[in-house]
Amino acid sequence: MLDKLEMFIAVAKEAHFGRAAQSLGITQPTLSAGIKQLEEQLGVQLIFRGSRYGGLTPEGQGALIWARRIVGDARQLREEMRFSRHGLAGQLRIAVIPTALTWAGKLTTRFTEKHPNVRFTILSRTSIEILTMIENLDVDAGISYLDNEPTGRVSTEALYEERYMLVCRGDSPFAGRDEVRWRELDGQKLCLLTPDMQNRRIINKNFEIAGVQPQAMVESNSTVVLVANVLEGGFVTVLPADMARFLTGGKPLEIIPLSGAGRGHSVGLVAPWREPHTPVLEALLAEARRMSELRR
Repeated sequence: MLDKLEMFIAVAKEAHFGRAAQSLGITQPTLSAGIKQLEEQLGVQLIFRGSRYGGLTPEGQGALIWARRIVGDARQLREEMRFSRHGLAGQLRIAVIPTALTWAGKLTTRFTEKHPNVRFTILSRTSIEILTMIENLDVDAGISYLDNEPTGRVSTEALYEERYMLVCRGDSPFAGRDEVRWRELDGQKLCLLTPDMQNRRIINKNFEIAGVQPQAMVESNSTVVLVANVLEGGFVTVLPADMARFLTGGKPLEIIPLSGAGRGHSVGLVAPWREPHTPVLEALLAEARRMSELRR
């Protein structure tokens, strides 16, 4: 039944039989037959369908919760058995907000130095996408905001608190300053992250506190694009301190602390709520805890 449950989860996630089959690497008739067999085994209809996917039935919505739990438990069982034979090993998939990608590098580097048989796949995603991917079992963990918007029932370990910096060229009127107040950016040539990014929503809130309505001439979901616009086009942007330092290193750019608005927000490791966690994920949470303690 386990393979049928994975088919069901895929259909619920993709809301499309063809895409679900493609994601699983099987044919659509095989997928449709698997879902039908699962419905027969459970004795209920799980999916409304005619010529196309029509959504989950009420029974299907309840079954999806159980399917995720059962598949998650089965994967954990495999991890436990692998650990008993080989120690910490395997593959961890982590989705990370773009502004925390440097921290993903720090965490995974420290972890693989201690556990060289663990491999990582790191994906850049929005905070909303990260929570959805965790729920759908598409990733094992995420790095995202912990205290700004609801995260649901998850396990967390704080890594750091964001501090925001203005990034400008060396010939900018702001260059050489010890700090810049948020309100001074009113009317400036701004490039910022896209509104679907939680970091942008935090930045907008800080502007609002400072009495500013930001008008971004360029928006992107890539921090690299923002810094490129600052370097080539004389824009200014706002980035968390660690990412700003990483992207401006060796370039004729300056980073200046911003003041006069709200506080920063906590960013950390987010994992599915499960007791106990798999040995690999438990070790990753412990490493995040150690990194946070070293910064105090």
